[in-house]
This record gives sequence, C-alpha cells and structure tokens, in this order.
Amino acid sequence: MTADTMKQDHAYELFEKVRRASKADDVEVIVTGGHSALTRFANNAVSQNVTEESYGISVRSAFYGTRGTRTARASTNRTDEESLRAVVARSEELARIQSEDDEMLPMYAGDGAALSGPSRYSEATAALDAGARAAEVGRMVQVAKRHNLNSAGTYASGEHVYGLFNSRGVARWHAETFASTSVTMTAEDSSGWQKASAENANDFCAEQLAEVAAQKAIDTAHPREIAPGPCTVILEPAAVLDLVGFMFWDFSAAALLEERSFLNNRLDQRIFGENICIVDDFRDPLQAGEGFDGEGVPRQPLELVSGGAVRQVAASRASAKRLRNSEFAKHFGEIGPTGHGFPLPNEMGEAPTNIVFRLAPCSKPQSVEQMIASTERGVLVTRTWYIREVDAYEKILTGMTRDGTFLVENGRVVGGLRNFRFNESLLHMLNHVVAMSEPVRASGDEGFEMVVPAMKVADFNFTEVTRF
Repeated sequence: MTADTMKQDHAYELFEKVRRASKADDVEVIVTGGHSALTRFANNAVSQNVTEESYGISVRSAFYGTRGTRTARASTNRTDEESLRAVVARSEELARIQSEDDEMLPMYAGDGAALSGPSRYSEATAALDAGARAAEVGRMVQVAKRHNLNSAGTYASGEHVYGLFNSRGVARWHAETFASTSVTMTAEDSSGWQKASAENANDFCAEQLAEVAAQKAIDTAHPREIAPGPCTVILEPAAVLDLVGFMFWDFSAAALLEERSFLNNRLDQRIFGENICIVDDFRDPLQAGEGFDGEGVPRQPLELVSGGAVRQVAASRASAKRLRNSEFAKHFGEIGPTGHGFPLPNEMGEAPTNIVFRLAPCSKPQSVEQMIASTERGVLVTRTWYIREVDAYEKILTGMTRDGTFLVENGRVVGGLRNFRFNESLLHMLNHVVAMSEPVRASGDEGFEMVVPAMKVADFNFTEVTRF
C-alpha cells in the first residue's frame, strides 16, 4: 500500500468490512497514517535519511444496556480481512467486560452537513523526495560554511490522512501535507537556532532561517554574564509558544469538572492582562489539522480569553452534557459540544489544539526591533527549552534559555549573554505583557505549533545563570 492508494474511498471500504464483521450495537473506525521522511545533518554534512509509510486501523465497539454504555477500542496496522475480523473481535471482547458507563453517550450520528474548511494539502510538498530535502540541507550547510560555523538540524516532509467512520452514518476525512526544518548554528562559545513548519514547503525558506540562526551565533559570541533576577524580557515567538503551551490542556470542560484545571475558582475574574486575547480556530490560515474531533463532531471556533478573562472552554459531547448540569454552567452562555474531544474512550476529555493569539482592539503591534528600541535594559530570548511544570495550579514553569540570549541596553542589542534558568508563572507573565508583535505561526520543541506573537514582558523571573 502506498500513500497514493489510501484515499477516502479505500478507507471507507475498510470501514464497511469492519461493519460487516461487527456484532456490536455500534462500531466506529478511525484510519490514520501516511508517509513521512526526514533528512538529518550534523557537522555540516547529511548524516541520515529515513522514510516511513504506515497506516493504522482503530476500531471502537459499543454495546448499550439499561445502565449505560460499554465500549472499548482495539487497533491494528494490518488491513487484510482476517486481521480486520480479529481486531473487531478484540474490541468487542474488551467492550463486553467493561462496566456500563451512564455518562458514555451513544455514538455520534452527525447532522448530515458537509464540513467546510481550508485545504491543507500541497501536491508539491507531498512529492518532495530525498534529493529535494538534501538540496535544502545543502543550502543551510553553505550558510554555515560561509560564516565558519558548524550546522546541525533536520528537514522533514510528508503527508498524513485521518478518517473517521461510524455505523450511525458519520464519514469524515482529512488529508494534509507538512514540511518542517530546524537548524542550529554553533561557534566556539555561542549558538543560534531557528525552526519553521508549514503545510506548504514554499511557505518558509530554509536558507533564510539558516542565515538568521548563523547571525545569532555570531552576535552572541563571547557571552558575558549578568546577575539573575526579575527583568524586562523580550520573548521571540518560539519562546512564547513553548511557555504558553503548558496551559491549554486546562481549557477543558472535563478538567474543570474534575478540578484539575488552573481555571477552577478563577472563572469569575480577569486572570491575565486586558491585552490578552486567545481563540481556538482551525480555520485560521496559519493553523493546521482537521475540522472534526475524535467522535466526528465539527470543530467550532472558541473565544478562550478576551480582555484577560476566560470566555469559553473546549467540550466533548459528554463533557458538554455534564457542564450544563454543573455549578460551572452559570459562567458560560449556551453550552454544547465544541468539536475538540479526543477519540473515546479516554481519560482527558478534550482540549483546544488550534491556538491563535489575537491583538486586543486597543493594542498596536510592535516589531521585535521596536520592543528592543524602547527597552532601557533587558534580555532578548530566542527560545526556551527543557521546561517543566513546578506548580500546576499557579502554572509556575521552570526552564532555560538557549541558542541566542542577548543583553539589551539603551534601546539596542549590545552582545550575547550566558543562558538563564527561570521560574515563572504564566499567570504572572501574561499579566505583565507590555507589548506584542503581530502573531505568526511558530514552532518549538515543547509544544505544538500555534499562532503567537513575540512578547515584551516586565519582571520576568530569572533565577540563576548557566555555565554556557
């Protein structure tokens, strides 16, 4: 089987085979997979090229009783008839031994409406081969050699399909391509880094990213050391992404109901600065992903935060029903499933995954250069990494800066700094944002891609200096 042959009609044929073999009251099939390839380079030379193609079939069986639903899921990566019958039997066997769950709803039947959303498939990106990726790597390596630096990183591309079908008539399908690159430039005592991803490989320039990374390595050579402590910090978008990504699992009806969200006891107050506005919208042109959730429910745009206050949270079908009948209902308007649920059964419920920061109506965007020009003394941070959550309710994070940390004095960058460790609360940080850039699609290492701005933050808490 090749990626070209796994189309919607083929996936639906697999579902029909599963349905014919099923003895359950309802059955659901999720088909995922595709092909991906990665070219890795280090020491200014290609070191590895790998490619993979695989598909998975996940079957959920459901039995309905007087006291609720019994359901379970089983998976296989084989699509012959014998294997499909075996995975159906396994899911049914597991479902029959479950306790009946009175909160588990019958499978979603849908409303028959066709889904609408942007296309995220590029034929040219799907066709990228090892030669094309090697050529992109070659351009990045040439940048390193031109500046007498050492380069390392990756260039990846591929395509992915996601289909969901059930015995109640739901049939969803999404196909998407992707390309991404990451490059690190190193000198004797400094380094620079950049990363980007897109559905269309033409939406970023690997050579230009390499030039930016190289300049960061050059400009941070012979880094000086300053004392840690609260200071003004300018966070580039990748640094922002890897920090704020720790809070969005909490914007969930299930998390609220189970009291595992930092939003508990904070729904009736402004928790961030008035200039913080965040939505979840899969239709945003800079976003990625399918327009339906793990049950096939269409995704709805969410206004998560406006004016620093929480407005909406993600809700699966079951969580929406529980939320309507809870003490939290008074904090929200009309409550219904938002299309953000994970495939059932699961322990997490749902979460927003298409995060987009918006500029508040009263805010005027500033470029990073403008933020620097208005800073008497501060630190410019390219990226944050090795981040861990210290306090889940106060959203205190610890981590480090890396690959481009600069001292800013009197409105200009004056040189590189040794990296810092920080202990910072996202609640504190997002209450002290004094300037933001236009939001852009950003890529990092700790979180999924989001549309976020660069931020200038007052009193960011650095706790110690590293030895590099």
